[in-house]
Amino acid sequence: MKHDRHQSTLAVVPSYNEGGNIAQVIDQIRANDRGIDILVIDDGSHDGTSVVARRSGAKVISLSTNMGYGVALQTGYKYAFEHGYDYLVQLDADGQHDPSYIPELLKTVQLGRADLVLGSRFLQEMPSKHDGLRVYVPGIFRRIGIRLFAFLTTSLVGFRVTDPTSGYQAFNRAVITFFTHDFFPCDYPDADVIVLAHRAGFKIKEVPMVIYESNGGRTMHSGTKPLYYAFKMLLSLSMTLIRRRPVLSHSENI
Repeated sequence: MKHDRHQSTLAVVPSYNEGGNIAQVIDQIRANDRGIDILVIDDGSHDGTSVVARRSGAKVISLSTNMGYGVALQTGYKYAFEHGYDYLVQLDADGQHDPSYIPELLKTVQLGRADLVLGSRFLQEMPSKHDGLRVYVPGIFRRIGIRLFAFLTTSLVGFRVTDPTSGYQAFNRAVITFFTHDFFPCDYPDADVIVLAHRAGFKIKEVPMVIYESNGGRTMHSGTKPLYYAFKMLLSLSMTLIRRRPVLSHSENI
């Protein structure tokens, strides 16, 4: 079923044990875009995340077990595709992604400046605080990983990409459709997704934003996880380059 134009945008919020943050995130999304629909993908939480999200007025899909960030995201993409949404914005449930950037991200896509727009923390000088909140400062392994994959992504796509791992994105119907396919990398979809979309012919653009410290003080890349992430991302990038270049169908070019 096709939505009316003012109801054609979906915010996808993958969540795992974010019961303490999700209500505030939902409220902030709604405050910045009254017409947007909000879908929380509860990735096997055991802290009541889905209950809180529903009480806050969001649509909720609850996965039976923790399937991982990429699976949760693609679940949202498939929902958006099946329900006829024209635009999608994705952001984290831990409070790191500021929903006040949603209008700018969406405007860039809706005006046709890009098919896929990425929020970047490195297009402007980051203050130590923003709106009274502490700005997220990645640890040393994380910083090395960001720089490495920014360099690799830039080299592979032929234009500068400063922040391939921020995870704050918006895109149009064609990209939604493209990301529902089986070749979508469902482990840590970051730099490999950008390269995949570029190879398929999509126009990609970055816009400046700020990322805050997680409200819970933890991120998916804490501790030694960046080392595992780096290994998996290098492997995924290699597979993306080895695969035959994806070809858009007629419907994905509309």
